Amino acid sequence: MTSLLTPQAKVWACAFVYCIGGAVPADAASVQIQVIDTTGKALEDAAVFLEPRDAKQVSKPLQGAEITQIDKQFVPSVLVVTTGTSVAFPNRDTVRHHVYSFSSTKTFELKLYTGTSASPVVFDRPGIAVLGCNIHDAMTAWVVVVDTPYFARTRANGEASMSEVVPGNYRLRVWHPSMPVGAPASEQSLSVGNSDVSLKFRLGGQRS
Repeated sequence: MTSLLTPQAKVWACAFVYCIGGAVPADAASVQIQVIDTTGKALEDAAVFLEPRDAKQVSKPLQGAEITQIDKQFVPSVLVVTTGTSVAFPNRDTVRHHVYSFSSTKTFELKLYTGTSASPVVFDRPGIAVLGCNIHDAMTAWVVVVDTPYFARTRANGEASMSEVVPGNYRLRVWHPSMPVGAPASEQSLSVGNSDVSLKFRLGGQRS
């Protein structure tokens, strides 16, 4: 029987099967990226993600996501999650914290507590949520919520890797806490074939 799907449709059909738990397509590739600033310095804790141009990719909420409060800091300071993910905010300090966000992506408030808060917070729309503590002004963190299964956070050397990327045309998007408040992620076009991709992304526009 002759298939009625175009080659591009077959690619995205494979992507859908993979994302709901099927086999990884044989021609899937990995994307290696290093994020640097305009001076060439590696940027740690940059959120990098791929958004398909040709069809929306299916992504699932993550399991076990959390931002811990320890030594009066949020750890990690940048967390990348998929839409619909529940994030827990355990307090490992001996002092109480009051975690909140007034961001349009997610507005919430976890009033003074120690240990684990009663309920995790569900991040149900894409965007960037800035977190703070109402008691300790120096505590800041960010939750980057994405609508794609392809995402990562850069390490101290500015490098990150996204694996099992289905061939197609994407927007490579990069965001870093040093960018101005409210600034959208920087982006460039990226075509992924059946071979691994390696590139550097020079991110400009950071706050001085």
